[in-house]
Amino acid sequence: MLILAIDTSGKSGGITLAEGDQRSFRVIESAAIEGGTFSAQLVPAIAALLEEHGAVAKDIGGFAVVSGPGSFTGLRVGLSAVKGLAEVLKKPIATVSLLEALAISFGKEGKIAAALDAGRAQIFLGLYDVYDGAADPVRETLLAWSEFLEEIKAGHPASLVTSDHAVIQYALAAEVAAHEVARPGSDLVARIGLKKLLAGDTVSTEALDANYIRRSDAELFSKTT
Repeated sequence: MLILAIDTSGKSGGITLAEGDQRSFRVIESAAIEGGTFSAQLVPAIAALLEEHGAVAKDIGGFAVVSGPGSFTGLRVGLSAVKGLAEVLKKPIATVSLLEALAISFGKEGKIAAALDAGRAQIFLGLYDVYDGAADPVRETLLAWSEFLEEIKAGHPASLVTSDHAVIQYALAAEVAAHEVARPGSDLVARIGLKKLLAGDTVSTEALDANYIRRSDAELFSKTT
């Protein structure tokens, strides 16, 4: 199966063209997309990547896309692109949580807690049971720093992993062990997505939506007016 993976959740993003089946996985090529250019560069970057490898859109067997948490604008661009392509091509979509990818990227199995700095003195926290390259979600939530530390200190038998140095510093100051890894790329999103596509763990174009975990400023302000 030829798959296209898209991540527009961060300050910069990426796309990956990959292929695989139940027994194998191969990244054909990954391409980075600069932050602030997603709306203008994403579709041309996809077209260029396909053309470079002698493929066309109809050759894609499925899509993998990061659904959140992350940039509200970035996520909307990536999800809209996938929704449009999947609808026209009648191909399946697998969504991948950035926290899920972070937990899997740690490379260990068992109880894994994945954390990302959400700004505003808050933390995105995901708790997972990780096994054989897949993460079964227990909970994804948004916590204040103090709540985050209480959660981790509460005795959960989980390894804490993050790609944000601020989380490492805060955890160390509170004497909580944490492991810093690189932010997951679209290549890992492709690998996770392939597993989901083959297992039938997909969403329809109608149901495809962002997993913001936190509401946008526009939504928050609308509640106060």
